[in-house]
Amino acid sequence: MDDAKLAAIVEAVVKELLAAGAIAAPAGAPAPSAVAPPPVMSTMSGGPALTIDLPDPTTPERRYAPGVRQPADPDGLRALIAATTARIGVGRAGPRYTTASLLLFQGDHAITQDALYRDVDPKLLSEMGLFSVETRITGGKQEYLLRPDLGRQLADEAKRIIRERCAKTPAVQLVVGDGLSAAAIEANLRQILPVIKQGVQAAGLSFGTPFFVKHCRVGVMNDIGELLQPEVLILLIGERPGLGRADSMSAYMAYRPKPGDTDADRDVICNIFEGGGTNPLEAGAFVVQLAQKMRRHQASGVKLKLAT
Repeated sequence: MDDAKLAAIVEAVVKELLAAGAIAAPAGAPAPSAVAPPPVMSTMSGGPALTIDLPDPTTPERRYAPGVRQPADPDGLRALIAATTARIGVGRAGPRYTTASLLLFQGDHAITQDALYRDVDPKLLSEMGLFSVETRITGGKQEYLLRPDLGRQLADEAKRIIRERCAKTPAVQLVVGDGLSAAAIEANLRQILPVIKQGVQAAGLSFGTPFFVKHCRVGVMNDIGELLQPEVLILLIGERPGLGRADSMSAYMAYRPKPGDTDADRDVICNIFEGGGTNPLEAGAFVVQLAQKMRRHQASGVKLKLAT
């Protein structure tokens, strides 16, 4: 198809969109919404400049705008949307999502993909004084997602480094793992790590040498427990990203973890993030309290619950 035929088709489509009110020519058109970004202009050969871009669907005003046309209870619908982060009241175009809803979904999905496949910034680890080791994952993120069993085991080189650089038998040992969200570590580590360290030391307990584990799964706590023999082991790890929510972190904790332990032997403080979750500063204080409780009862997980 030559350029002339293609231009004719595009011009015909633009005319239909103008007639339907889907796009507007700038001349004589009403002012754009206050929440709309600056329009992107496209000039067709022989025609006027037209606004063909869509507003950013991720702005708070558009994210939480009701998408249902002519709702029976507009105020009730707005109240429901304001009360939850779930995707409700998005409307539909026949059996399909509306364009705005679909674009928002795709934008949020991109956030989760970025958090999952990106590595934690090395500058942050250096700033927090953490050296890095790896699990038995050698094939990158793809293998990490397909082989969670390898993410639960430290590589031989990692074991050697940990033996050489870490204090043995501390009262509390803290480890940071990337898990399924690098963004969660970057968003929370600066706040929570100093709180935990200061809280442990203020309680008169020894604080082990903290370090970072790349391609980390929760079960790696068993290998670390066997190597360092801490009373309480704390693993800060990125949670599986939700749609558009990538900064949520968890603190897994265990009393004297060892090979063969399962989730039943651990406790977890989850949804650690600012702006809707457990604030990382408060979570840090709670982690210290829980560590002291584990030491008093010499138990964690189900055993701790039964003991208390």
